[in-house]
Amino acid sequence: MHPFNDPSFAIRWSTLQPENVEADVRVGLEEARKRIDAIVALKPEELSYESTFLALEQASKTLQRAWGRLNHLDSVADEPQQRAALNAMLPEVSEFFSSIPLRDDLWQVLKSYGRSSDVAQLKPIQRRHVAETMLDFEQDGADLPEEQKARIAEIDAELSKLTKQYAENVLDATNAWELLIDDEQRLRGIPSMSCAAAAANARAKGHGSEEKPVWRFTLQGPSMMPVMQYADDESLRREIWQASVKVGAEGPFDNASLVWDILRLRQEKSTILGKRNFADLVLQRRMARDGESALSFLEGLHGRITEEFRQETRSLCEYKAEKTGQACDMLEPWERSYWAEKRRKECYDVDDEALRPYFPVDQVMSGMFQLCEKIFGIQVIEIPSVYFERGQRPADADDQVMEVWHPEVKCYELRDRRTGEHWGSFYADWHPRESKRGGAWMNQLEAGSPPRDGQPRKPHLGLMIGNMTPAVDGKPALLTHREVETIFHEFGHLLHGLLSDVEIESLAGTNVPWDFVELPSQIMENFCWARESLDLFARHYETGEVIPDALYQKMVAAKNYMSATGFMGQLAYGKVDLELHMHLDRYQGRDLDEVEREILVDYRAPSVTQAPAFSRRFNHLFSSPTGYAAGYYSYKWAEVLDADAFTRFESAGILDQATGLDFREKILSQGNSAPADELYRNFMGRDPLLEPLLRRAGLLKQPAVA
Repeated sequence: MHPFNDPSFAIRWSTLQPENVEADVRVGLEEARKRIDAIVALKPEELSYESTFLALEQASKTLQRAWGRLNHLDSVADEPQQRAALNAMLPEVSEFFSSIPLRDDLWQVLKSYGRSSDVAQLKPIQRRHVAETMLDFEQDGADLPEEQKARIAEIDAELSKLTKQYAENVLDATNAWELLIDDEQRLRGIPSMSCAAAAANARAKGHGSEEKPVWRFTLQGPSMMPVMQYADDESLRREIWQASVKVGAEGPFDNASLVWDILRLRQEKSTILGKRNFADLVLQRRMARDGESALSFLEGLHGRITEEFRQETRSLCEYKAEKTGQACDMLEPWERSYWAEKRRKECYDVDDEALRPYFPVDQVMSGMFQLCEKIFGIQVIEIPSVYFERGQRPADADDQVMEVWHPEVKCYELRDRRTGEHWGSFYADWHPRESKRGGAWMNQLEAGSPPRDGQPRKPHLGLMIGNMTPAVDGKPALLTHREVETIFHEFGHLLHGLLSDVEIESLAGTNVPWDFVELPSQIMENFCWARESLDLFARHYETGEVIPDALYQKMVAAKNYMSATGFMGQLAYGKVDLELHMHLDRYQGRDLDEVEREILVDYRAPSVTQAPAFSRRFNHLFSSPTGYAAGYYSYKWAEVLDADAFTRFESAGILDQATGLDFREKILSQGNSAPADELYRNFMGRDPLLEPLLRRAGLLKQPAVA
């Protein structure tokens, strides 16, 4: 038995134990190698689409299944034996995948068929598969001399190890810190719900009691963010801020040298492959095309919002000075969220905590499903699931019941509302654990396919993960509005995967250019603001009432409060990303903290205290060989797309099903079956406009009235 390779749709998570990793992964490796060798051994008369490109598509399916499940568990259920097993196999698996486009014998077979006249007779999706695969090989170095191919393989293997170590350092540094407080006076200003969660967290760790409470704070978002936003005790805010920015910056978890090594290897790979830099390498088939275009995009947005950003910074300083009676030339980093929240509450009389009761997580989920049923023609239902400890699955367990990796995880089915057809199932895992990495993400575990050759549709299997506010003191998990947006965001990604109707797995679902992949996720966030859609899921957990109109109006009025500051923060991440990957020669060998300050001189509010470089803990860029590296600009790029595309919903009606079905048909179902800009034009009838994004953010300057 090889549990990691088990093709069962209902994955038996409890059977996936560290001691199975090596054997299961080796089975997948051996199967993939044999299948690729079979392609190489084909005679000229045996070449066909099915025997070459489709066979290669399917060659490593077992390996990808095992490796994907292992990496998923590494993200949500980290433990020492599993980590060691993954790291032991990582070099071999990385070398295998990087070797595929570098095998000259395989490349010659693919070229022989891919450049033949037979390709013209294929279906459009098959022709695109051939063309995209050949571009993959060419851009990965298939035509390089052997010694350069060997070096590319070495670089890929080294990048896999370095980026894995980077991610482990971030997780371990995050988990290594805690703050125990036994003086309740230090908690003044922090919402009672957050204090209750901190007390419960402390008791779970053996600290304090109901009679004599202790409060435990960590660097996980739901724990630290309320402190930064509400705590009156400045020393408490400073202490937690200082700890948070030292993640990846101190002792055995210091990532600075890893950052430079990763950047150096990425640059070397780009040079071998004939590109000026890593940005040009990874962007050549994305919408931006090259690093200069992406950087120009960011810098153009920077120029449009700089004046407003500086004004917001000045006004916040002035507000603090007014309230404290002391001069304020600049705010410390641990002061900004605190004073910004005080001013927002005063100006708009709205408090994030006043909205929490309207966002119990289960109600948000069910309302979100109801919304998507209305506009996308689907039905989502929760299905039974069961949890077993690792190695404790009973022999008589029902193989048809979905098993989960943690008791908090829930399972759902997505069906077409009209036909009842099962399109996909998914898991949802929303709350933080020490064994789980931070952030939120969506992933695909099994790729389905549309009906073909007389066979029914094969459903997709996906997941969405977050680190949201947990339940406490017998109350349901009550979310902030930003956490609600995160759930909608990840469900947008999930819809992109589960509603994919493309028969070629590598062209299906979210396998699209990374500056297009955020369109479905970010367009979903818009539904968290419109009254018609909010009323479907924003209901008080005790009374069932919708958000009162007065509170809703305050919420909308405050929507763009400090919007230029938030906008600038995203631009700063993208700016550092592109600068480091485009101009490494300018920065290499210097202090990373100094480099980042130099890059962001016009992107940050002035401050006496400087934080260590966020590049030290920026998982998006450095926790995988590519990931969002040289692609963080994609979030803002896709915001342009989503703000523009949402104008169709606004014009037709937020819950207009015709528009929703058109978005499903022309975007969600299409994957990478056509170029991204073509798909966008199919939906909008034109190229995207920038103005809707600036207007939505309140940053579009209106012309003066004569």
